[in-house]
Amino acid sequence: MKKEDIIRKLASRKLWLAVAALVSGLILAFGGKESTAQTVSGVILQAAAVVGYIIGEGMSDAAGAAGAVVVQEIAPDKLPFMTGPGVEDQDDK
Repeated sequence: MKKEDIIRKLASRKLWLAVAALVSGLILAFGGKESTAQTVSGVILQAAAVVGYIIGEGMSDAAGAAGAVVVQEIAPDKLPFMTGPGVEDQDDK
């Protein structure tokens, strides 16, 4: 399994929901209180939200650092350094 696959799985809400369900089920199965199971499940899901956010931001930052550039096409006559006094018209040549 590749590193990217592992990262994507760790950011999966389905995975963290399954983990929370398993842990809360185990707490109840071994005689724990329902309020404890709810609290632990809530903590797991909140941690999953933070992990997902951090991974998402990291992937976004990595894409930006890798040279992802947005290019906007501008007509040459709209460029400020292509117009004005002293600039010859291309048709005059």
